[in-house]
Amino acid sequence: MSKLTNRASLSILLLLAPFAWSGLLLFTRFVPPHSPLPYLVVFILLGVALICTLSPVTYIISSRLLTFRHYRPTVAHAIRQAALFSLCVIINLMLLSLRSWNIFAATITVIAAVVIEVISLARK
Repeated sequence: MSKLTNRASLSILLLLAPFAWSGLLLFTRFVPPHSPLPYLVVFILLGVALICTLSPVTYIISSRLLTFRHYRPTVAHAIRQAALFSLCVIINLMLLSLRSWNIFAATITVIAAVVIEVISLARK
């Protein structure tokens, strides 16, 4: 099995992003949220769409702005960062749909994501 290059990985993510967003749009348009399962599908589709959209953005930003001697940005780092941000958004939207969201919960989720990112960068 051959390893994908950074350009190929970013191209695949950029090609998948419009399909993920259109799938989310079509699902929310045609499926009424009468049970918890449609909510779960919406959050999964939103997570895929956010990851596919934000991974190339975080890779471009980190490769242009954050080039240090000890930190070389890769697509895997960009996907991890996009997944963390997507997880924060989805957790906050879940809390909002349950009518349990407040600014304290949002702050805690962002702090947890920053701590996870710092720990993962410190392991290197």
